[in-house]
Amino acid sequence: MLSILKKRISYQRKLKIKYKLRYFKAFFFPFNLSKIATIHKTDKYGYHYYTPHYQNHLKNYKFKKNNILEIGVGGYEDPYIGGNSLRMWKSYFPFSKIFSLDIYDKSFLEEKRIKIFKGSQVDFEFLDTITKEIGDLDIIIDDGSHINSHVIESFKYLFPKLKKGGVYVIEDTQTSYWKDYGGDSTNFDNKNTIYGFFKPLIHSLNNEEFILENYQKTYYDKHIVSMHFYHNMIFIFKGDNDELSNKVRQNKFK
Repeated sequence: MLSILKKRISYQRKLKIKYKLRYFKAFFFPFNLSKIATIHKTDKYGYHYYTPHYQNHLKNYKFKKNNILEIGVGGYEDPYIGGNSLRMWKSYFPFSKIFSLDIYDKSFLEEKRIKIFKGSQVDFEFLDTITKEIGDLDIIIDDGSHINSHVIESFKYLFPKLKKGGVYVIEDTQTSYWKDYGGDSTNFDNKNTIYGFFKPLIHSLNNEEFILENYQKTYYDKHIVSMHFYHNMIFIFKGDNDELSNKVRQNKFK
């Protein structure tokens, strides 16, 4: 009888049941993001070691009503596979809405508090449409194509859409060194690579100290308040970068 019942349950239904069982199991480990990641079978822990950094930086967001956007669903062209990290975020952030985008149709993986859009991370008309629908973004995670130009262009477009007090995270930044992804392992200052673009933004944190007459602040000067670099990932925190220098005013010595 049991074998007959199993045969009657469709592949898609089995997947839905499996995903729900994982969510139920993760419920018993609400403060352990690495454990939650393991339960949901996401590569953010084990294959990578991102979750300890996520938990360190995002624990204060846990019980807030965040709008979280993750670029990339996973599972490639298979419409029924992927979304493991989306379910992980759903488990860890009980009051947040989880949004994602992917170039493949992943609508099968949607569930309560998880919505997935179909489109490219460098299609700015598409991004404009979905960000208007979502509203304020508290956390943005780029786990998309990992192509250097895509990562940079997505950040340029989406960072201004991020709420003050929000966090922008980029994963798998090792592609900054891989030629097939537009990376460069010989010129580490190549501005077309991930690290070649993001390293200079460290200076934005200290723009009040520049000795440059008539210096005009950039958007990043005004709104990047901290940056944290780890093995293969970057966290950028947004806010009002208005702390004054103790020696300099208007980019001249007092």
